Amino acid sequence: MTAPTNIQTAVIQRAARGDADAQTWLYQQYSKAMFNICTRMTGNIPHAEDLLHDAFIIAFKSLDSLKQPEAFAGWLKRIVVNTCINHCKKHLQWHEWHEEQHELIPDEPTEWWTTISLSTVHKEIKNLPDGCRQVFVLYAMEDNSHKEIAAQLGITESTSKSQYHRAKKLLRERITTQIVTNG
Repeated sequence: MTAPTNIQTAVIQRAARGDADAQTWLYQQYSKAMFNICTRMTGNIPHAEDLLHDAFIIAFKSLDSLKQPEAFAGWLKRIVVNTCINHCKKHLQWHEWHEEQHELIPDEPTEWWTTISLSTVHKEIKNLPDGCRQVFVLYAMEDNSHKEIAAQLGITESTSKSQYHRAKKLLRERITTQIVTNG
């Protein structure tokens, strides 16, 4: 084994060998960002906490399979997203949406939510119905395609698109109402 070239690589190597201090350091470095992903995807803080815990256990058990320690953050994020998706697959009931039955918002040149404070958007994302929230987070925040989302969630590409458009519509309505009410 070659000597590690930076602190994170050394910590990851120690964590892979079961070093509790190294695992604690990694958890402290990444847990907040990963918790935010879990919260956005589940909309439920207790579930997000449980899923974060589960994802870190999976990551720590699988660390020896990580070939490039510098890719740890992306690798961990993928584990977190997949853990959330698996949880939601077990607990969500998807209903097929048909475009001719539901009015869709046409694609817009700029994404309206980028002009609103992140805390307001984050709060309202957590309040979206489960299916809409899942698709919105995976598409708008995690940069997955509708084809990828459909495969991950076991739904059709059309349902993914419809859920995304529904999420955008609900977010716009709720945030607009907040702005009008609260200024």
